[in-house]
Amino acid sequence: MGKNPATAPSSLKFGTSGLRGLVVELNGAPAFAYTRAFAEMLKEDGSAAASRNVVLVGRDLRESSPSIAQLCCAALQETGLVPLDCEALPTPALAYHGMRFGIPAIMVTGSHIPEDRNGLKFYRAQGEIDKKDEAAILAWHARLGIAAVPETARVIRPGKPDLDMIAAYKTRYRDFFGARALEGLTVGVYQHSSVARDTIVEMLETLGARAVPLGRATSFIPVDTEALREEDEVLARQWAGEQRLDAIVSTDGDADRPLISDATGAFLRGDLVGAITAKFLGADAIVTPVTSNSALETSRAFRTVLRTRVGSPYVIEGMAEASASGAKAVVGFEANGGVLLGSDIVREGRRLAALPTRDAMLPILCALGEIVAQGKPLAEIGAAFAFKSAASNRLKDVPTDKSAAFVSRLQQDVTFLSELMAPLEGVAGVNSRDGLRIMAKNGEVVHFRPSGNAPELRVYVEAVTEDRAESLLEWGLAVAQQHVG
Repeated sequence: MGKNPATAPSSLKFGTSGLRGLVVELNGAPAFAYTRAFAEMLKEDGSAAASRNVVLVGRDLRESSPSIAQLCCAALQETGLVPLDCEALPTPALAYHGMRFGIPAIMVTGSHIPEDRNGLKFYRAQGEIDKKDEAAILAWHARLGIAAVPETARVIRPGKPDLDMIAAYKTRYRDFFGARALEGLTVGVYQHSSVARDTIVEMLETLGARAVPLGRATSFIPVDTEALREEDEVLARQWAGEQRLDAIVSTDGDADRPLISDATGAFLRGDLVGAITAKFLGADAIVTPVTSNSALETSRAFRTVLRTRVGSPYVIEGMAEASASGAKAVVGFEANGGVLLGSDIVREGRRLAALPTRDAMLPILCALGEIVAQGKPLAEIGAAFAFKSAASNRLKDVPTDKSAAFVSRLQQDVTFLSELMAPLEGVAGVNSRDGLRIMAKNGEVVHFRPSGNAPELRVYVEAVTEDRAESLLEWGLAVAQQHVG
């Protein structure tokens, strides 16, 4: 196999959750090389030996995922490790199995991004890799300098796990919630191309709900829970109007982010889903990025609210910090709705073990559980948190350097920032933890943040009313476009 000093192709990089980039730049030597680098890191620190050299490999339903998973298995085998092909399954189901039995894992998924892109999520036996691990993988990648894939890489026949991992994942929630926990509910399941589309239906029916499958797709649909496609919103309202549903639920492509609508087909923002989940579980501490709604503090629903940068590695670090500070029930979540369980939870005598990775199933079941527990519609349950009206979207195909330059100018040029925010009565305060979150003197919020995993500039806003939030978002996008377009 030929080698030379190699660097990652321009589109491939670690973002808020894993390595991602264009399929044409990942599906080949890069996928093989990054997996080799991950394997060498595991061998170097003894993690591989601790798991008897076994590594799990799972994938989502993208057309490119099977061939990339094959490359991952081949790279692991070349390094002397034993890959187990877990085939298509939800990311949290893979992570749950790995953490239960102390086995590292790789998930081939691009999550919510378009099908022309894909990615790799790496897990140690203890859970998701952190930023230090990312640096170690990049160092090994540079050291190995792999430029080609061995011919044998495409004929490898990896072994299979000896346990039904999806069944174990469903058992986790059946045992915690109880067999008839959702009895009486009728729930639409927007299946599209989610890898959990059948698992959700089966789980809801196991817990006593009537599940109504909707919108099953034959090709991949990039459902982004932070920036919904208009056609998805139209479909939800249509389904809600056609039949009596208590909620409509779905996930992104790899099922680590939930998508939940109320009975009218109106989708709940992810941070509100996280808050509902945390309340159902009795959390005394929540950990969430700076992009989540500012009402989390003002509502006083939680004893401790710890803010982080965007990305599950930062939320995981924050959950560890909260636990170290004495919190007993720790729940982390992001504005995209992904919920991470930072501690064991005991409710009604049943225990749910910690699972510090994003998981769509838990918030879906908790939101539905709150409907049963309170005997109220989901819309009313959400309204009780008094969230500010919020909206978000992104400018696509914006080079990262342009987004970074715009945000940097906002941070450093006081005159520029003041002039920009003059329509909102000026600047009351800023938070530069991730991008720049600007609190205006009129009480509104505008947050500009370069995406961590795609050439996009994201814009988040908060305002008093939904209409005002939408107009403020349009303004924010227009301002950003003027400076990065």
